[in-house]
Amino acid sequence: MKSTIKTVSLLLLGASLQVLAVPYQLTTVAEDLNYAWSLAFLPDNSMLVTERTGNIKQFTAKGELIAEVSPALPELYVAAQGGLLEVLLPDGADKTPLVLLSYVCGDASANTLCLASGRWQQQQLTDIRQIFKAKPYRQGAAHYGGRMVQLPDSSILLTLGDGFDYREQAQNPANHLGKIVRLNPDGSIPADNPFVLQAGYAPEIYSLGHRNVQGIVWDNTQQLIYSHEHGPRGGDELNIIQPGNNYGWPVATRGIDYTGARISPFRHYPGMVEPIWHWSPSIAPAGMTLYQGSLFSDWQGDLFITALAGKALHHLNIENGKVVSEQLLLTGLNSRLRDVRTGPDGALYILTDGASGELLRLTPAQQTGG
Repeated sequence: MKSTIKTVSLLLLGASLQVLAVPYQLTTVAEDLNYAWSLAFLPDNSMLVTERTGNIKQFTAKGELIAEVSPALPELYVAAQGGLLEVLLPDGADKTPLVLLSYVCGDASANTLCLASGRWQQQQLTDIRQIFKAKPYRQGAAHYGGRMVQLPDSSILLTLGDGFDYREQAQNPANHLGKIVRLNPDGSIPADNPFVLQAGYAPEIYSLGHRNVQGIVWDNTQQLIYSHEHGPRGGDELNIIQPGNNYGWPVATRGIDYTGARISPFRHYPGMVEPIWHWSPSIAPAGMTLYQGSLFSDWQGDLFITALAGKALHHLNIENGKVVSEQLLLTGLNSRLRDVRTGPDGALYILTDGASGELLRLTPAQQTGG
């Protein structure tokens, strides 16, 4: 592993603009990752890393490669933004941990987001079965969502993009495009979903009016769900998700089309929830973690968001469910950052995006005497 101590300039965005210098240690844990997309920690503190091209790699805490597998996911479709996406290990698993994988299934003419379950044992994924398939099929290979989080009742939230060319469908309650859905770990529908008995609504829907949610976390202290999503040109959002709410896309947005055309005259609209934070120009937010680790005492309860276009790790200081300041880290890497997780050791683990990606560990700089 390569380890370097850096001094990062943190640009604070809030009531005042300041530049701080904070020392930290950045360690390269693993290299040569092929479009790594997500990261999860097994009970023995080893890590599973998904590659969008269809592979799962298991690394020890020191970065040694234990296993590399290409699971036989039903109908896996790899193209552009499509492929193997999120890996989640739900709590309460036994000695052979349950693994949930979001991935794109289908082909170029008809594809969608699917969810599969399996068991990780002896460095293999076994008992693979598809437990959810978003409806309807669509063409293209963009805006799938694919992030997951487990809630305290063991249910799973799964994010679903609007399909890029189908943005109006984010307001159609009969399908899954541009929605967050709530499922049980076996793929069944919880009986208390907000629209489960409402005619004309897909019963899996938890919230609607989303563009492309690429980060979602549960804050157990504040009892809040945070999610972020890509805007078009401008208008990336951070939201607090509540069941049954409509988050506005594409009726209300701060962004414009990539052509420069106006998408909507409304930034806010009655009955639709406004974001608690937004970015214009777009940063293309990707992963997100809520920090509750042991190494950075000043960061407790804060959000960390990786940015693709923004090429930075965004630290949002959170107080009572509100963003009070924003800091930019890792700008010197000049790398697209795909995912960030809090490790069991209290470090932040970051995946860079690309054909030769890296897994990085961020820890406080070791102090030396003098």
